[in-house]
Amino acid sequence: MDENSLRRFQPDWYSPTRLLSSPVDYDFPGDRFIPNRSLMDLDQAHTLLTNRTKKLGKPKFNNEYRKKMEENLKLDVEGRPFRMLVFRGSPKSSRQSTRLIDEMRRSDEEIPLQNNDNRRYRKFPLKATRALDAPLLSDDYYSNIMDWGKSNILAIVLGSILYIWNAQVQKAQILMEVKREHDYPTSVAWSDDGKTIAVGCNSSKLQLWDAQTSKLVRDLQGHQSRVGCVAWNGHILTSGSKDRAIINHDVRARNSLVCLTRVHGGEVCGVKWSSTGNALASGGNDNLVYIWDISKMSSRHYMHRFSEHHAAVKALAWCPYNSDVLASGGGIDDGCLKIWNTQKGTCISTTETGAQICGLQWNRHHKEILSGHGFGTGESPCQLCLWSYPSMARIGEPMRHASSSRILHLSQSPDGLTVVSAGADETLRFWEIFGPPQDGCSANITDLDNLLSLKASAVR
Repeated sequence: MDENSLRRFQPDWYSPTRLLSSPVDYDFPGDRFIPNRSLMDLDQAHTLLTNRTKKLGKPKFNNEYRKKMEENLKLDVEGRPFRMLVFRGSPKSSRQSTRLIDEMRRSDEEIPLQNNDNRRYRKFPLKATRALDAPLLSDDYYSNIMDWGKSNILAIVLGSILYIWNAQVQKAQILMEVKREHDYPTSVAWSDDGKTIAVGCNSSKLQLWDAQTSKLVRDLQGHQSRVGCVAWNGHILTSGSKDRAIINHDVRARNSLVCLTRVHGGEVCGVKWSSTGNALASGGNDNLVYIWDISKMSSRHYMHRFSEHHAAVKALAWCPYNSDVLASGGGIDDGCLKIWNTQKGTCISTTETGAQICGLQWNRHHKEILSGHGFGTGESPCQLCLWSYPSMARIGEPMRHASSSRILHLSQSPDGLTVVSAGADETLRFWEIFGPPQDGCSANITDLDNLLSLKASAVR
């Protein structure tokens, strides 16, 4: 080894100046004090630390052998400088070094929103904690006739009557009744303040009712066929109809119609506003999902058009902790639960459930999503399934109504702890599935406790 070569390995070869002159590119900067394990030869270090079983005596090798050993310790297999501990980033060419980092990031995404959560204390119910009789509940996939408002009052349509059930006092009363022949409510939605209910009817009427006084506030015009879905965004009320139209109403104005958009090729089955109020998702019987910017709806210019479903899309739900994430569920010929990035217009994941998806609800306390299913040929017909996000692995065993009737609607309590499902068996069932983990003393709840907590009463 000549003098110039030896000069290359002066003591400050690992200094910042030396690193800047290196031709190797790095993914991310290193740390001044914490070494990066991706560039360590841990096997060699372990050998040096553990193989000295006895005290070394006077070395019996010449200078030439010493130089060879120094080269092996100071140079890697490619002839580049090497140290046991280095303070720099890993080369871009090495993907093995980032594998553990990616796994840790995926693990972080699985951590629930609550810092004090412990999943082993969560108990998933095998049965509903409460059941209510709901006679004359319509077995109609295209309607949306149940909503749980922020005032803790559940609105449910049974036949031609709209009932409101106070969850706190557990008492039901009639809010309104449609007495016209062949007419009945087909969609309901509470306003953001929990005081007003929007009611869409089979006859194309759209009405606003005051829940405290049980009086009609106003009629809204614009549709020509049944109004199957409604959604609030502050003072804006959005409705979707069988006439393929989406209408935005400003309920403060005398002339409430703000814009009318008709791009779906079939009945509009679902409309949902994002938590920020800037984006609207609409699903239709044409198997399409549209994403709208609130400022551009009047021009009919949508942000994205998703065509990956193969059946009608009724179930839509925006992620509560990421306003750019939307979940959608397809009908009986599709059965796919899809997660979308609405900012990029891409599909994040697709989960084949094997059954019609009638409703979706995100868990606000854990990174999970609940799906309610109708008819199908897979493992999840007529069941409730809980999925972990973003892995979309199914959690626990599926839950179902007492009979094998399909689950038509899902809604969530204001505190996000309870989900109510409406089934074709004409019952409402309440599931305490979204709650935080229980204390250790209450984790071992028995089946007898579950049976004692089951109560049945009639909505009417």
